[in-house]
Amino acid sequence: MTLAADAIELPSGQTMPVLGQGTWYLGERPARRRDEIAALRIGLDLGMTMIDTAEMYGDGASEELVGEAIIGRRADVFLVDKVLPSNASRRGTVQACRRSLQRLGVDHIDLYLLHWRGAHPLAETIGAFAELVDAGDIGQWGVSNFDLSDMTELLEAGGNSCATNQILYNLTRRGPEYDLLPWLREHRIPVMAYSPIEQGRLLGHPQVAEVAARHGATPAQVALAWLLRQEMVAAIPRSSKPEHTRENAEARDLHLTEEDVAALDTAFPPPAGPQPLEML
Repeated sequence: MTLAADAIELPSGQTMPVLGQGTWYLGERPARRRDEIAALRIGLDLGMTMIDTAEMYGDGASEELVGEAIIGRRADVFLVDKVLPSNASRRGTVQACRRSLQRLGVDHIDLYLLHWRGAHPLAETIGAFAELVDAGDIGQWGVSNFDLSDMTELLEAGGNSCATNQILYNLTRRGPEYDLLPWLREHRIPVMAYSPIEQGRLLGHPQVAEVAARHGATPAQVALAWLLRQEMVAAIPRSSKPEHTRENAEARDLHLTEEDVAALDTAFPPPAGPQPLEML
């Protein structure tokens, strides 16, 4: 299903960029706003055209920041947004989406996700997603933080149009490799990995630094390249500074060797059995 180094095909036949931009915590500090907007815009210039946000982030502040950053650039952007589980009833999902559209200042969201599993029946949320697709408010829909049991229930509830599952997945969080990732690949549902650098905690790991030094790269680039080398896996690192965005973009050009991957497997062993899906 991987089309090229920079794109992944979704079940609908549309594509999404393999490397995008996260926005968790962006838009919450006015003193950083200029840098954050510049970081997002430079990311667009560098081909990181997928921007991920959520109504939860800063209670809408992140969406407003993204809306400002993409003024005049909407056609360039693959826009991902998320509805809170507490809003994910049939009516609540539609209303939440339209509030997000207003904060973003756009007429449609390319990919709209249920942020995590909540109390509302999945069939209600799926029905709302279908209504939003029919209305042109969203292009397609998916989920976030869904474990294997959640995904099987989703399909049983009529969720065969699910476009992606956005999960916590990085070198230190390899639990999904045991059963969730194989299931998603079998069902041709791509993964969107959030916190791919473990919120910066991977940057100081000696083995990651050693691999980076062999390539004249940075630890962040190694962590991203490790994800991007996998079939049907996209990553959405967050950056609040233009220089960090450039660093992230260059990870697409880093090709890890078998020796590199083996060293990382030793430092971060793959799971030996099923593990509950972790969340941040």
